[in-house]
Formats: sequence, structure tokens, C-alpha cells
Amino acid sequence: MTLLLALLLPLPASAAGPNGVTTTEAGALVLSTSSREPRSLPDGRGYEDQIVQEAFRRIGMLVMIVYQPPERALVNANAGAIDGDCWRVSGLAARYPDLLEVPEPVDTAAIAVFTKDPAMRITRWADLKPYNVAFINGWKILEANVQGTRSLEKTKGLRPLFTLLDRDRADLVLMDPLMGQAVVRRMGLTGIRALEPPLARLDMHIYLHRRHAALVPRVSEALRQMKRDGSFQRLTRAGLAEAGQ
Repeated sequence: MTLLLALLLPLPASAAGPNGVTTTEAGALVLSTSSREPRSLPDGRGYEDQIVQEAFRRIGMLVMIVYQPPERALVNANAGAIDGDCWRVSGLAARYPDLLEVPEPVDTAAIAVFTKDPAMRITRWADLKPYNVAFINGWKILEANVQGTRSLEKTKGLRPLFTLLDRDRADLVLMDPLMGQAVVRRMGLTGIRALEPPLARLDMHIYLHRRHAALVPRVSEALRQMKRDGSFQRLTRAGLAEAGQ
């Protein structure tokens, strides 16, 4: 199992720091994310990256955020190969019992229907059933709510997802509107739109491996402080403005 995780997860060398906290050579906790532009960027300058980094800075911890596919990230975090995940829906502890949810949300997200069909009208999960649907593997809210569709395909990333839609191999794809609109622009796709309103809006949370249980209330309080002093809102607005949202 250890060898398998090592192959799945090439990371900097790590060691046990004070109180058993796993750190990289740079002294940082390693958290995964499946979030992308504009929320998370490879250089760590996405607005969500900065919120997470600032919350941990306030409790005296450094964080390194690494992108991993959603399902793999949860498996690795639950197994303790990394220290946690920083962008997940609430309520995953039953399935991943070694992960602890930080109660204060780190972000909000939505699930939107992206389609090329100008006549499509979808307002609830059941409306998806007549269609060929696609979404990214490992998005738990979608796995729980998308049932009985004409066909269902799961991809490993955003580009394959929107390629299915662009090539008419899916009638619609399900994705957070911020990330979906960003990849549509990057790929230069035309004729694709996100339906309004989104199918769902949801709070997103940091999860930490249970060896970091003592950090959970501290991170939660740091996030609450950031919302009280306005830094949370300021980082969000600046990140969205920079991304043209």
C-alpha cells in the first residue's frame, strides 16, 4: 500500500515535525485540491489558494497546495499520504473516516449545467435523466445526485470534460461555473453556455487527516477571523477581478 501511494503521489521529501505534524522539506503541510482557475492556480496564486495559506499562516503553519484528481486526492488524504484536502463538500467523514472536516467553510461553489443546446431547460436533478451527461470523476455531490441518465461518462479533468461537450459526445456537462467558464475561454470554445440558475450551491470545506485533529478548531477560527476582518472577502474579490469574473 505504501509503495502504491508513493507511485501515485510524487511529493517532496517529508518528515514528522512538532506534535507529529507531517511537513515537507519547506516545513509545510501538504494539502490537495481538485479546484482549478480561478479558484486555484499552479503557482498558488488563486484566490482560494491564498485564503487557505492565510488561514494556516495565522495559526503558524505553512501550506503547500498540490493538484490531484478528485478521487485520488481523497484516497491519499484519507490514507495519510498527504495532510488533507482544501476544497470539498461537507459530510465526507462517513466514507473517509480518517478525514476531519474544518467546520467553517473555505469557499462556496455551485453546480451548473453547461450545454450547446439553446432550448435546454434544467432546474432540478431529475431533469437530467433524458440526457447524455458527463462530469469529473470524484465529485461526490454529483455521484450522489446524478442518477438514471440516458448515459453517464466521468472524465479525469476539465479539458476532456468540455471536449466531450464540444464534440457532441455529451448533451451537457456539470461543473462549477467559475471553473467551467475559465476552461471554455482557455480552450477557445464557442456556443457553450452555463444555464441559470445553477442546480446547486454549496459550502466547501478543508479536511485534515485525523493526526492533525488539534488544528481543526484553530483553522476554523482563523477562517472566521478572516471573514470578520474582511481579508477573506478582499482576497476573493481580487482573485475574481484578476480572472475577469
